[in-house]
Amino acid sequence: MLDNKSIRAEARNRLSGNWGQPIGVFIVYLIITVVLQYIPFIGTIALLLIAGHLTLGLAIYFLKFFKYEEANLNLLFEGFKNYGNVLVTYLLYSIYILLWTLLFIIPGIIAQMKYSQVWFIMAEDQGISGNDALKKSKEMMDGFKMQYFLLALSFMGWILLAMLTCGIGLLWVVPYMQTSYAKFYEALKEHHAQNPSLIEGN
Repeated sequence: MLDNKSIRAEARNRLSGNWGQPIGVFIVYLIITVVLQYIPFIGTIALLLIAGHLTLGLAIYFLKFFKYEEANLNLLFEGFKNYGNVLVTYLLYSIYILLWTLLFIIPGIIAQMKYSQVWFIMAEDQGISGNDALKKSKEMMDGFKMQYFLLALSFMGWILLAMLTCGIGLLWVVPYMQTSYAKFYEALKEHHAQNPSLIEGN
């Protein structure tokens, strides 16, 4: 399994000279989600009904982008092709994390790490059920939650700097984060492929 420094380096290497499209995809995602947040009640309901699909769309896009596969803006809406399954997965994902968070903040954070790979798993298999995606993420992250937490934490400095630019800097920070997370997933998947007993033994 690669260390986080190497994961971030590979993400930067992939983005080098190729920032335009990832930034554009994030801008479209941002516009949709922000606009809906400003529509009273109806916007909140609409966002709840499509948030998982857009999150999956981001995962699909950045996974393909990182792997040098054909990637375009249309992938952001790919999650709507299997609307019901993605909605159920999003609701289960949100409920599980909320329930753990209600116990205390730390269990909530651990739950987020535990289920962090759900969207990349679904990006490769949209037919997988929500429960199975959550279970697979939990199994894959066994022993790697701290590494993922530290990877996420390593972007906090960039996020704080982006805030000093009234959030404009996030147009670069978020694609950097998403590409790094895609690389983390690929490295995690490769690690388990080489050590199948780690999952089989759970």
